[in-house]
Amino acid sequence: MGLVARIRKEWFIVGIVLVILSAKLQPSIGVKGGPLKPEVTVAYIAVSLIFFNSGLSLKTEELTSALLHVRLHLFVQSFTLIFFPLAVWLLLKVLSLTAIDQWLLRGLQTVSCMPPPVSSAVILTKAVGGNEAAAIFNSAFGSFLGIVVTPLLLLLFLGSSSSVPFSSIFSQLFMTVVVPLILGQVCRGFLREFLERQKPPFGAISSAVLLMIIYTTFCETFSNPSIELDPTSLLLVGLIIFSIQISFMLLTFAFSTRPGSRFSPADTVAIMFCSTHKSLTLGIPMLKIVFEGYEHLSLISVPLLIYHPAQILLGSVLVPTIRSWMTSRQKIAAS
Repeated sequence: MGLVARIRKEWFIVGIVLVILSAKLQPSIGVKGGPLKPEVTVAYIAVSLIFFNSGLSLKTEELTSALLHVRLHLFVQSFTLIFFPLAVWLLLKVLSLTAIDQWLLRGLQTVSCMPPPVSSAVILTKAVGGNEAAAIFNSAFGSFLGIVVTPLLLLLFLGSSSSVPFSSIFSQLFMTVVVPLILGQVCRGFLREFLERQKPPFGAISSAVLLMIIYTTFCETFSNPSIELDPTSLLLVGLIIFSIQISFMLLTFAFSTRPGSRFSPADTVAIMFCSTHKSLTLGIPMLKIVFEGYEHLSLISVPLLIYHPAQILLGSVLVPTIRSWMTSRQKIAAS
């Protein structure tokens, strides 16, 4: 694959790097009160647009086929929203004794509280040939569940910034997350045939809006000279993220393939990806709401910005291995 083709394929990752560099060069554009007016354009318009787009693109009509696989859904949702945050919390008790930047460690905790993503887990499950219906259900259901559970987990493990009262957080979440999501679903009911025919680039739209949110977040950081990012801590956090992903994929694999688990090989594939992947699209806007006014918000966001490409990279590398395992298991079961 040529360089241009590679950049086109990975434009969002390239975009993250470019917007962070742009924020470093000219932070005054994206700060509060600056030309972009992020206190309005990002806090309300951009976040609402992302969740309206999610509501419009979520194919809830396809979820009924996977609805009855209750054991699989219970496992995925409890792993990603209960076990994952608790395990990372225990890990951070140890890591807090090291010299790693404490704000980056808090960022690892925020990653653990995120719901599964709407796209990457489904795409990788489909690429392997796993239970795609179960992956779609858990990604969509996890997104809905995350609207309530993720802010509660963030407040439980990290507390809130003192400048924003608890009631204000949930009223803003309701207005900029729940309402646009429901409106998107209602509009989808009327426009379903048109959307199926035209296939609008929902993912690209959300990603483009997300780049604006990331840009303004880092503008706030770079305009504050007291905040510095330690390169050693950044490297160590990157290694920790890969270690967490590999360990948790192995753990979900071991659990779902143990004797008596009653999960098929195709189920195992969906479980591995849906349980360990975390949503950047839903995560960044939620952090923006819950930690509004937090001067270290961008440092807390960094692990999630690393986790997103890392899960896609690791998943893509493992697709051929997981596919060959699944087909061999299916052949044994059929014989």
